[in-house]
Amino acid sequence: MTVGHGAEQGREQGEATEGAAIAERKDAHLRLALHDRVEVAQARGWEAIRLVPRALPELALQAVDPSVTFLGRRLAFPLIVGSMTGGTALAGTLNARLARAAARAGIGMALGSQRVMLERPETRATFAVKEAAPELPLLIANVGAVQLNHGVGLGELARLVEAVGADALVLHLNAAQEAVQPEGDTDFSGLVGQMREVARALGVPVGVKEVGQGFTRRDVCMLMGDEPGARAFSFIESAGAGGTSWTLIEGKRAQDEGGQALGALFADWGVPAVTSLLACVERANGAAVIASGGLRSGLDAARALAAGASVTAMALPLLKAAAVSEDEAYRAMMDFRRQLVTAMFLVGARDVAALREVSWRVEPELRPARWEGEER
Repeated sequence: MTVGHGAEQGREQGEATEGAAIAERKDAHLRLALHDRVEVAQARGWEAIRLVPRALPELALQAVDPSVTFLGRRLAFPLIVGSMTGGTALAGTLNARLARAAARAGIGMALGSQRVMLERPETRATFAVKEAAPELPLLIANVGAVQLNHGVGLGELARLVEAVGADALVLHLNAAQEAVQPEGDTDFSGLVGQMREVARALGVPVGVKEVGQGFTRRDVCMLMGDEPGARAFSFIESAGAGGTSWTLIEGKRAQDEGGQALGALFADWGVPAVTSLLACVERANGAAVIASGGLRSGLDAARALAAGASVTAMALPLLKAAAVSEDEAYRAMMDFRRQLVTAMFLVGARDVAALREVSWRVEPELRPARWEGEER
């Protein structure tokens, strides 16, 4: 009895220590994202998608309607606050500001990784943004897919979703980040089948995203399948390279020169954001597509939507705005809306459905075929 009690106590202490380490890591991530240079731009970004201007748009600017329905929720315009943070006091403050601003703007929000909630349930408050903004139209819970290989199962995921009142769950893939992270979880074997099982059984829409390295066609086909009706996931977020680099952030966290050099070496690793988006749109097998990865304006969003995205997501600029105030975050969101509406007007698109029908082209070097060995 005594030995058993001691073992249980030791396990609890180990979990508490691990939870504290995760929280410390999250604060380090925030400090670096807010105060250091952590973006790595690709040679060609979203401007590689060229929209065809209309001298005669044949509509009034005021008539443009950017609203969309995504996962059954109505958004005032197609933007989701990208997954960023949670688990610490600072993260909780920023999440609450972002949620209140998003609710005012009428857009959705995705949480940062909730893994820390499994080790430290008391951190729930830093993720429970619907308590700060109950009118938030859409909230997406989040956990790393690799955690399925570390004891996290359907029950734990359901509790994470329920604990924050989320409307959906995203499983994120971050192999490069985990490989560079000093304490990273790097067993990514056998995940596809487990992820599909979760998506079919959880009871809320489940999606998958990268964290800034993007997807090739092969990746998307592995996840989504080719046969009609075989798809398990409701959405996929393209999250290509071209914005915040988590490999660079982890390298900056490293205490040794080798780790720092490793992060710098792989800072721009991944599939360019435009290439990843096109691969997702082409191979998503009917799933909705969130475009992300270095989006910095409503014009970028217009380009992504014209290329087939359902909605878009942006993280770092909104995080930096929220670090100033809720009002600043709201202003950044509404500036994004104004830019998007202006772009829609200038290509003659009355609504987002019409925007997906406008003429556009993409620079040849960013077409997905280059990443699959189809052009030699």
